[in-house]
Amino acid sequence: MASRLSSTLLFILPLAVLVAVWAVIVASFDVNPRIFPSVPAVWNAFVEAIRDGTLIQHVGASLGRIAVGTVLAILVAVPLGIAMGVNKIVADFLNPPLRFFSVLAGIAWIPIATLWFGYGFGAITFVIFNAVFFVVTYNTLLGVSTIPKPVRNAAASLGAGPWAMLTEVLLPGALPNIVTGIRTGLGFAWRGLIAAEMIATNVGLGYMLFVARDFYRTEVIVMGMIVIGIIWLLIDRLVLAPLERRTIERWGMVRAT
Repeated sequence: MASRLSSTLLFILPLAVLVAVWAVIVASFDVNPRIFPSVPAVWNAFVEAIRDGTLIQHVGASLGRIAVGTVLAILVAVPLGIAMGVNKIVADFLNPPLRFFSVLAGIAWIPIATLWFGYGFGAITFVIFNAVFFVVTYNTLLGVSTIPKPVRNAAASLGAGPWAMLTEVLLPGALPNIVTGIRTGLGFAWRGLIAAEMIATNVGLGYMLFVARDFYRTEVIVMGMIVIGIIWLLIDRLVLAPLERRTIERWGMVRAT
């Protein structure tokens, strides 16, 4: 408990120092609020957005899109990555397009996504899907490839059928890499989400930042940026990092502490 508290304090300390430096610089140099807001102004914007419900609305819309796009990407990417890992013909055929499109994943798809799906949920979900799909596919392929061939052969010689091979050998063996891929892909997904929401919707955290810019409300822009960062930190540290750690420990890659 003490070590966890110490770790949390060490994590928060640099952020607290950053806020303190921000407050001192803005006050000392009398920075124009249109250029950069003060700490109290950002706090007041946060309180106002909570009271009128707009922040909850924007956060809910963004989280919903992230959840749908990520789940769809995982459902497609994991089976595809496993198929590539166990079948050389499939891997050789899909590797070139996978490498090609992985460079274009995320933000690059926004213009054509709006043409295909219009402005709204479909286009943004498609962007998130692409941001997560290629990372998870590659990591699943990598995870399956690292399973020793003798382990697969031993399972087959003991009578493991295709389903048993998938659920008891391939998927568990690749799971640490899959979780790592999801964690990395979600980071890209957040960037794609915010960019897409600035263009393709009328609700969401990205849209909130974009509208605030038009009215020179820098306090809302900075507040939104801080909220985005805090949400990602909470998801990463409370959900993804523990899941990745437990998965790695479960399959013997490191020892539990």
